[in-house]
Amino acid sequence: MSTQVNASRPALQPQDLVLTILGLHLRTPGAQVWSGGAVALLGELGFSTEAARAALARLASRGLLERHKQGRLVSYTLTSRAEELLRDGDRRIYSFGRADAPGDAWTMVWHAMPESNRVARSRLASRLRFLGFGPVQDGTWVAAHDREPEARAVLRDLEVDAFASVFVGRLSRDLPPTALIAQAWDVDAAAEQYRAFVADHGPLRHPGKGERLSARDAFATRTVMFHRFREFPATDPELPREIDPLHALRSDAVSIFDAVHAQLAGPAGEHFRRTAQPG
Repeated sequence: MSTQVNASRPALQPQDLVLTILGLHLRTPGAQVWSGGAVALLGELGFSTEAARAALARLASRGLLERHKQGRLVSYTLTSRAEELLRDGDRRIYSFGRADAPGDAWTMVWHAMPESNRVARSRLASRLRFLGFGPVQDGTWVAAHDREPEARAVLRDLEVDAFASVFVGRLSRDLPPTALIAQAWDVDAAAEQYRAFVADHGPLRHPGKGERLSARDAFATRTVMFHRFREFPATDPELPREIDPLHALRSDAVSIFDAVHAQLAGPAGEHFRRTAQPG
């Protein structure tokens, strides 16, 4: 499977894929994945042994994986921090696109973090995007929902709440938010990503289609599909229905995701267990 994709199919990164794989298959507390098995699974997704081992090492250095060694056997477990991030991600991914957005409440996050705190600024931007926020200018982000609890939690988690404020309110009903939306989100790019997702994974939504895949192909397909679906919360603002150009595309993508995700769960899990354990 090639990792080179066009703009509608964002390039796959090994560190992110490791977290996707372990988030799907390694959620029992204390469960371990054999390093050789993880490398083999990433190899099936198109990554070299060197890239796969580097991804595991970097995740360990970031405090998301814990390395264990018994004799010559090396394995990894998810850290408590990784478990928390994955739980937050699950709540967002499995609720995304399942209900119409309320029409009134919008949230703004404003921050004035010093330029020297670049790591925290970058992490805050990533976390806010995943919650549906878009940037309107430096240090100012908006979301078309009441996201106050989630925004406050992110600011506290990153320990930057002293530099930020959160506002919740409604937009003027006399002024359409056209310019604001265009500034904060690239709706056309999100539409193209949805169309690519539907074209790639839509044929498998029909009962019986996934049964023709081998366990290995089911694992790869389900992993890549999940990884691409998790990009949508960061690119689609889920605008109020009356001004939402993505509603039909989002609904189709969610329907495909739910059907294929469930249909391939058995064989994908079987392949992970067989590969991720030492022989």
